[in-house]
Amino acid sequence: MVDWNKYNPFSKRESHASGSITTYKILTLITWALSVIVSVYYTVHSPHDGHTIRKRIWDQNSLYPTAFSMNSVIASIYWIVLFILQAGYIGHLFSSNSDIVHAAASVGSHFILNNLFHFAFVMLFVRSHFIWAELILVLNFFNLSSLYFRHNTYPRFIHAPVASGPLAWTFVAIYWNGALMIPHPAHLVPRIFGNIFIWAILFYGGFYIVVYKDYTMGFSLSVLSAAIGVSQFLRQVIALQWIFAFVIMAVLFVSTLTIAVPAWTGKELKWKRDTTDAERAPLLNEA
Repeated sequence: MVDWNKYNPFSKRESHASGSITTYKILTLITWALSVIVSVYYTVHSPHDGHTIRKRIWDQNSLYPTAFSMNSVIASIYWIVLFILQAGYIGHLFSSNSDIVHAAASVGSHFILNNLFHFAFVMLFVRSHFIWAELILVLNFFNLSSLYFRHNTYPRFIHAPVASGPLAWTFVAIYWNGALMIPHPAHLVPRIFGNIFIWAILFYGGFYIVVYKDYTMGFSLSVLSAAIGVSQFLRQVIALQWIFAFVIMAVLFVSTLTIAVPAWTGKELKWKRDTTDAERAPLLNEA
C-alpha cells in the first residue's frame, strides 16, 4: 500500500532528509522574498495593468472607508516587525542545531503556502478583486489554523513569525477585505454589522489566550485592534466602532500581559505538549 504521508508535505515527520531541508531553505527564501517584495512595491506603487480600479494597498484602505479600515502606520509597522521576525525564522533553517532545524522545517510547508497566499492576496487586493482576495484569505486562514493547532508547541521564535502573527493578520483581514466587498460599506447597515462583528476579534483572541496561554496571538490582535480604532476615530469621532476597537485592544493587551509577564519571568504554566514528542522537549521550554 502506498504511504501517502511520505508524499504529503504537510504531514508530521520524526526527521527530515538533508534534501528536504535544502528544498525548504530554497522555497522558503524565494516565497518569503516574493511576499516582501510585492508588499513593499504595492505600498509605494499602484498597478498599471488591467481595467479595474487599481490602487496602492493603503489607498484602497482609505478610498473605501469601512467599519474595519485600519490605520496605515500601525498596520505597516505590524508587517515590518513580522517580516523581520520571519527573516529570523528563516535563519533557523540554517542553524547548526538539528532540533531547531527540525522544528523550523516542520512548519516550512505551511509557511511557504502562506507566502504564496499572501502574494496572491496583495495582487488581487490592489486590483480591487475583493471577492477573489477574500477567497484567498479564507484558504490561508485554514492553512494557518491547521499549522497552529498541529504545531503550537514549537518555540516562540518559530511560532510567532510563522503561526500566530500571520494568523492574527489573516483573521482580521477577512473582515477588513470582506467589508470592502459590500456595496456602500460606509452606510448605516454595514456600520451596524461592523459594530457587531468587531467583537469577534476579542473572542478569537481570548480563546488563544485562555486555552493556549499564547501571548503572541493576544499581542498581535491588540495591535491590529488599535489600528482599526485609530482609523475609525480619525474618520468619525462620534461613533461606536472606535470605542469598541479600543476596548477590545485594552482587554486583549491586559490579558496578554497576565500571560506574558509570568512567561518572561520564568513562572509561566507551560503550554500543553505531546508526551510522545520526547525528542523535541528541549525546544518547548525556550522563550
